[in-house]
Amino acid sequence: MTDLHAAARHCLDATDPAEKLRLTHETWQAFLAGSLRADPASPPPEPIGPPGRPARPQLVNARQVPQRGLGSAEGRAALVHAVAHIEFNAINLAWDAVYRYRGKPDAYYRDWASCADDEARHFALLSGRLEELGHAYGDFDAHDALWAMAEKTAHSDTARMALVPRVLEARGLDVTPGMIERLRHLGDDDTVAILEVILREEVAHVAAGTRWYRHCCERDGVEPVETFFELLRDYMGVSLRGPFNLPARRQAGFDERELDRLVALAVQEGEQQRRA
Repeated sequence: MTDLHAAARHCLDATDPAEKLRLTHETWQAFLAGSLRADPASPPPEPIGPPGRPARPQLVNARQVPQRGLGSAEGRAALVHAVAHIEFNAINLAWDAVYRYRGKPDAYYRDWASCADDEARHFALLSGRLEELGHAYGDFDAHDALWAMAEKTAHSDTARMALVPRVLEARGLDVTPGMIERLRHLGDDDTVAILEVILREEVAHVAAGTRWYRHCCERDGVEPVETFFELLRDYMGVSLRGPFNLPARRQAGFDERELDRLVALAVQEGEQQRRA
């Protein structure tokens, strides 16, 4: 196999996590070696559907995922599982970005294939930590919000780049420092070390989303800041929660106009909720 699109689809379709990780690492290495390239003659992408994933975890509405305190080993395992599920989804999201969107610069495919490789490594770290805590991936219920947005944006590379890395995945930049602080207070240094790696590397993934979102806007002749907030409103109803990790978001390419408007929207959302 020499076509990167076909290899990405192979990774996407793998249902066993260990097999998906193996294929992901092999595909990334083959890309680096130059034996895989995006083939202009590759068949068009199939309509998006569920990616390859194991029978468990059971997928439920996000509101049905139980909230567990971090004071117990079970609660910490549930948190690690939740982050592992995000990373597993992120592997599929990165490969779908490679598979679905054609005619991109080589740097685009490099960014997302590299991202898939990073996410696979993150998932492996979290799976190992889950095992140390007496659990495995699939032991807790999870939700499918990330992939649901991938399906909603499959028709538009601009919407995908705007809303998956720059909104849903960027949320990890906001909430992970708080997780780290609470876990460090509880003495869970092993989980803290993994989350610190993930936080540091996720900045680059969100930055890739910023880079290719702006590339799409330049291609289409649209203003990126206004377009971002139009997409946010059209696809998500501008339902945002702060606080935001402003330094990390700046590193990931958000400009001050975007950050000011995000903060203002989150404040507005909070006021509406208090009045409701």
